[in-house]
Parts: sequence; structure tokens; C-alpha cells
Amino acid sequence: MSSKVTVVEQILNANDSLAVQNKDKLEANNVLGINVMASPGSGKTSVILRTIEALKDSLQLGVVEGDTAAVTIDADKVISAGMPAVQINTGGQCHLDAVMLGNALPQMPLAEIDLMIVENVGNLICPASFALGTHFNVVIASIPEGDDKPYKYPNIYRGIDALILNKMDLLPYIDFDVDYFRRGIEILNPNARFFLMSCKTGEGVKEWADWLRQRVAIFKNR
Repeated sequence: MSSKVTVVEQILNANDSLAVQNKDKLEANNVLGINVMASPGSGKTSVILRTIEALKDSLQLGVVEGDTAAVTIDADKVISAGMPAVQINTGGQCHLDAVMLGNALPQMPLAEIDLMIVENVGNLICPASFALGTHFNVVIASIPEGDDKPYKYPNIYRGIDALILNKMDLLPYIDFDVDYFRRGIEILNPNARFFLMSCKTGEGVKEWADWLRQRVAIFKNR
């Protein structure tokens, strides 16, 4: 085994150990955590804002925003929507890791939160390799990205619990085969929940919010 492979394994093992600590901290505060991954422009922040709108009367949410630059645009939007948010600047790194999330958790009012959404950096490769300590992994895809993404980037789809296909309002204008895309997901991960959504029209938001509400209820009654 090459020294390079050994170093990578050591980094991932150390990350996994810290991810366990993050999960323990969330569970000690009775907080369900989800890791939201997607490519840039898929509508991660729009989905999060729609989720807040749909759940604000029944659940308290918190959001951790990951970004490669020191900007707080997305976090400011969440705060304006009435929920606490923390911005993580990865310093150019293409993913969040357990260390970054562990540093962010003390800045969140965990005792007041039911559901914490972690918006990972926009990337379909790196985030798949780094556990954060959340309970569920979600990928957001979108119609403009094309229907071949599960076939080109299989690793990120293998370990997810739910897939949101966003921007369904654009389907009449873009050559996108939903059945072909869905088959790609089912080959990799037949148990993943599949949601068709449009943040513009509201399509699918209720179904997604209901699923989250159920997951939180199951978690809190564990």
C-alpha cells in the first residue's frame, strides 16, 4: 500500500471518529441532523428556505451553511426567515468535514432545535467521502443539470436517504428524462426516497416537509 493511500485512510478514519462525536452531541440535544449535498446552482438554499416555510409552525430548525468563500449570503437568508444559522468558510476546500461541523455546533442553540440542516459545499464528488455526524444524507439534483448525473457521479448517490429533483417547472423546456434519471438512482440506491419538487411553484414541498416531520418524530421517540 502506498504512503499516499495510507495518509488518505488515516484522514478519513480520523474524520469518522469526529463524526461520531458530532452525532453524539446532536443526539444529546435531541437534534436530528441532515446533510444536504448538491452541485452548484441546484437550488439548495431555495429548498432549505421552502423547508423552513413549510415546517416553521411545527419544528424549530437550524442551518449550517458551508461555502468556499467568506460570504454570509445564504446564512443571512435563513436568519431573515426566522431560523438560526451559522456560516462555515471552508477556505477553498470542496467539502465540509467533521472538524468543520464540530466547530460550528457550539455556535448553534442546539437545545432549542429539532432539525438541523447542513448545507454542504456545491460539489458532487468530495462531500460523498466525508461523514459529518448527521443522521441522514440528502442530494438535491435539478432539471437543468441533465439526467445523466447518477451515471457520471455514482458515489454521492449510493449513500443517500433521499433525493430531491428540483426545478420541475423547467421540465417542459429542457430535454430531461425523469424515468432515466430515476432508474439511475434506483440502481445505485433502491431504498432512497424520491421527491419531485419546484421551489418556484411549490410542487413537492409538502411531501418533502411531511417526510422530514415524520423522521423527526421517529427520532425523538427512539
